Amino acid sequence: MSVLTFKGGVHPYDGKELSKDKPIIDAKPGKELVYPLSQHIGAPAKAIVEKGSHVLCGQCIAEAGGFVSAPVYSSVSGTVKGIEKRRTITGDMVDCIIIENDGEYEKADPINDKPYEDMSREEVIAAIQKAGIVGMGGAGFPTHVKLSPKEPDKIDTIIVNCAECEPYLTSDYRKMMEESDKLIGGLQIEVALFKNAKGVLAVEDNKPDCIKLLREKTKDIKNISVATLKTKYPQGSERQLIYAVTKRQINSKMLPADAGCIVNNVDTVIAINCAVREGEPLMYRIVTVTGDAVNDPRNFRVRTGTNYKELIEAAGGFKCEAKKIISGGPMMGFALFDLNVPVTKSSSALLCMSEDEVAKWEPSACINCGRCVDACPSRLIPSHLADHASHFNEEEFLALYGLECVECGSCSYVCPAKRQLAQMIKSMRRMQLAKRKK
Repeated sequence: MSVLTFKGGVHPYDGKELSKDKPIIDAKPGKELVYPLSQHIGAPAKAIVEKGSHVLCGQCIAEAGGFVSAPVYSSVSGTVKGIEKRRTITGDMVDCIIIENDGEYEKADPINDKPYEDMSREEVIAAIQKAGIVGMGGAGFPTHVKLSPKEPDKIDTIIVNCAECEPYLTSDYRKMMEESDKLIGGLQIEVALFKNAKGVLAVEDNKPDCIKLLREKTKDIKNISVATLKTKYPQGSERQLIYAVTKRQINSKMLPADAGCIVNNVDTVIAINCAVREGEPLMYRIVTVTGDAVNDPRNFRVRTGTNYKELIEAAGGFKCEAKKIISGGPMMGFALFDLNVPVTKSSSALLCMSEDEVAKWEPSACINCGRCVDACPSRLIPSHLADHASHFNEEEFLALYGLECVECGSCSYVCPAKRQLAQMIKSMRRMQLAKRKK
């Protein structure tokens, strides 16, 4: 079978050997857990508990603030200490529910006890909505919204993003190897929501064991297949993934549904299975803790609300000073200045590096080599866009299709002049999107 891909992209060192062969283990949470009310795109959730309330593990503590929103569940049992502003990985101070863990992990009733076979389409989507499931690849878009397109009959392809193209991350790989049945079960639930749909598990070819396992387990399922993708960054970007699998193109003004597709992350699809078949809300994340500054890089099953400092302790602590710590991967993650932040629904990794290579760069003038153009998956001219962004030339930035940037960072990675192209473009792009929103 052919290997599917897209134009452009780069091949950075992936660092996956540090953690990929270590089975997932549970990370024990500390005494205090912090639950931001904004863990998703859309309206923040609204707290439905107050200081002094006793809560159970799996109990809803904040309800959705609108259709494009998602509820939040406690991942431990304990007492609500208060609702106050705490810092998140982006550096923002947001409203959070603080819970003191009593260590008992007393469970609330399941959110859904109706057998899946007896559920209607509407009941399935309602269960997914009630479970608080969002996109767990980073964007945090509420999944029930994604599964409720205006024209459901036009959806013909449900793609599971099994690429995990971001360097160092191996959480999806471990989930595929250890919980493949739940992954396939979740995809079957999604496919059944659309009468014309088929499912595709899209895996990069650097995971041959995953491809073999998933093909073996889906060989008798007629409407689910496994697609082999070329190992290349950003193969897991939504637009590039849709193009690789279907050869359909979307732009910044379109949704995947406009191309007849729905794309979800591995962890999201497994969460769908757990919500619909087992009645379990979203209150866990698989987080890769890795990097050359960590004693024991591996993947942890983490309760949301857990402090990042506790993940470092679970990984054996630092073996040397970490000069750069990133929440997420090195290409699109957020550099942290403080580890006192909570794990949320969209947390994927904690990368700890002994050297800050980027800080050593000394940018120089553009040499017009064109490498950024070759690498750009959106087929833009990043060097020109960055120039216009740095001079706040909004008209020219838009004329060169700056909003089509997917913020992957490939241009900065290949630039021999070490210019921070992606950062400049990203800043201008965010400004323009904010103006559009107003």
